[in-house]
Amino acid sequence: MSLLVRLLLTALLLPIVAVAACGGGDSAAEPQSGGWRPLRSAPLERTEVGAARIGDSIYVVGGFLPPDTTTAAVERFDITRNRWQRLGPMPVAVNHPAVAALDGYLYVYGGYTDSSFGPVTGALQRFDPRNGRWRQLPPSPHPRAAAALAARDGKLYAVGGTFAGALTTLEVYDVEQRRWLTAPPMATPREHLAAVATGAGVYVLGGRSDAGELATAELFDPATRRWSRLPEMQTPRSGFAAVAVAGRPLVFGGEELQSGGSTIEEVEIFAPGQRRWRPLPSMLTPRHGLGGVVQGRRVYAVEGGPSPGLAFSGAIEVLAVPPAALR
Repeated sequence: MSLLVRLLLTALLLPIVAVAACGGGDSAAEPQSGGWRPLRSAPLERTEVGAARIGDSIYVVGGFLPPDTTTAAVERFDITRNRWQRLGPMPVAVNHPAVAALDGYLYVYGGYTDSSFGPVTGALQRFDPRNGRWRQLPPSPHPRAAAALAARDGKLYAVGGTFAGALTTLEVYDVEQRRWLTAPPMATPREHLAAVATGAGVYVLGGRSDAGELATAELFDPATRRWSRLPEMQTPRSGFAAVAVAGRPLVFGGEELQSGGSTIEEVEIFAPGQRRWRPLPSMLTPRHGLGGVVQGRRVYAVEGGPSPGLAFSGAIEVLAVPPAALR
């Protein structure tokens, strides 16, 4: 083959190689980094929901439907297919539930049972995606709403919330023994908070008290049963979502009610080694009362209210956390 022909073939092949290297879009193994992007909206527009991920599916439960109806509705979002499906309802309709996934099951804890922010339940409801059935487990001794639930090592950690006022309560449900245990309370009473579990323990973040929105961050160590105070978040917030990405708590959304009321677009991630919070790309659609889940480096913001109070949305948006944020 002549030198001229070889040069021509090389020039023709280079664009093909470049296209193959760039790929045709996000992949599960290496998601593209950047800002938030929208996915297919949910059929239901809701707020004050709970959400968790099992496998490639996001489950969204409870909350309010317009204008102010507490619902037992359950939706499933297939991440791979970008598709929604309506499932059978929960046994107990609740708004402001706390939700977590553990060992392939979906757990829904507590909440208000009507639209007047009156009756509060300690119900623990479990969904098995393999057979589509719900089961009611032993309720907690301390009913509450707007609490947080985190799953770790076969246990559920239910923390904070409200029952005639903000709580410091921490209860632990042992899944194998099917019983609730009382653990040392946290230092700061709060509701509308968030919690995530990592290898370091259970991070409890933000929330609301009589003084307003909080930037407080505390860590509970299940091994020592002790709490420690962490650097505060950059933005005080309540009614927000939190997930753990590579062992780092990440918070997004929520609301502040002190300056006329607004939803929060700022997103931040905690670097445990540096003991500081770092900003990430702001939300595309700021919301409170939303669900938040994670898959690898992808963070999903699900439904919730785009303005304070009873506002409703079916939006689901995803952020691929930049690798630099995890260093």
